[in-house]
Amino acid sequence: MSFQPVLPLGGLAGWKFLQRTLDTQMESHARAPQRVRATEYFREQIAEVTSASDLLADRRLREVALGAFGLQDDIDSIAFIRRVLEDGPDKEDGLPNRLSDKRYLSLAQAFDFTTGESPALRDEGFVDRIIEAYHARSFEIAVGEQDQSMRMAMVIDRDLTDILDAGRSDAASWFRVMGNPPLRKVFETALGFGSGFGALDLDQQLTQFRRRAQSIFGSTELAQFDDPETRKALTQRFLLMDQVQQSLSQWSPAAAALTLLQNANIRR
Repeated sequence: MSFQPVLPLGGLAGWKFLQRTLDTQMESHARAPQRVRATEYFREQIAEVTSASDLLADRRLREVALGAFGLQDDIDSIAFIRRVLEDGPDKEDGLPNRLSDKRYLSLAQAFDFTTGESPALRDEGFVDRIIEAYHARSFEIAVGEQDQSMRMAMVIDRDLTDILDAGRSDAASWFRVMGNPPLRKVFETALGFGSGFGALDLDQQLTQFRRRAQSIFGSTELAQFDDPETRKALTQRFLLMDQVQQSLSQWSPAAAALTLLQNANIRR
């Protein structure tokens, strides 16, 4: 039987429980037989890969390589992923740079086959990092099967840190957030944007993200989230706002009217 994360509560209380037990739960998750088999196979076989075609020809290698970047749903999109890998990260008009979802760019940067063979695949440290990321992402998926909001909260520290560590301009960093679906959802929820926000022009979205971030967190700059305490505040606000949205969506108009009447009676 595979390990299932223990999430006795939702929302902020559930998040605090998960943080207290995270290391133990992730270790148990990584020891599950199917994940041990997947990562041992990857470690043994990846050194034989000399091209993007070699990597993509082996479904078991694709499982770990794509899973490490949260792209497990593309495991059968072989032609598309080959184009991502072979275009590479450096061409401005290459596919990874044109896609709004920047996880593909991260994949292309890690497995760089633009010169043929990827030198990273001979680096044991690189292989360790891919396996570690695969375990982390697969644990997040397992969490998401029980609580999707908790899964999104888990990406905040890792993905925001990766974006900020890249040293891009503030605007470019915000656009990377906007191109990361889970992180984008976190910010949209925490900053109180509605479902139609994504239909705005990208430059307008950037302006609104900055304005709301300044109003709530004190600065227009994404770099403020380099501070662990500010990231913690973002996470807590996301979970609280998400709970509010879920509660409102479950109310019928009659229940909402009854609640308003009850509140009015209490104030009398």
